[in-house]
Amino acid sequence: MIEDLLSGLVPQGSNALDTQKIDKHINYLLSENWFKELYENEKYRHLLYTNRKVRSYLESKRRVDKLIVNDKKRKKLIELMANQLKN
Repeated sequence: MIEDLLSGLVPQGSNALDTQKIDKHINYLLSENWFKELYENEKYRHLLYTNRKVRSYLESKRRVDKLIVNDKKRKKLIELMANQLKN
């Protein structure tokens, strides 16, 4: 019975996010002025560390790399974050 309770607390399968990878990507993006401005806003910073959709988006190295070079991808992230704030 205790085993069942503990197994429910540990994320399993493909639904689990790679927290270390996401945090690494956030630190990588902090070298960008536009991202640093987002990060300095407490509401957005909170989303970066607590919102599953935002963190899932930032889990992909490919998406993170595109954020650096592509304005449309930046806007997409900002829209995602703004929508999550509304919810």
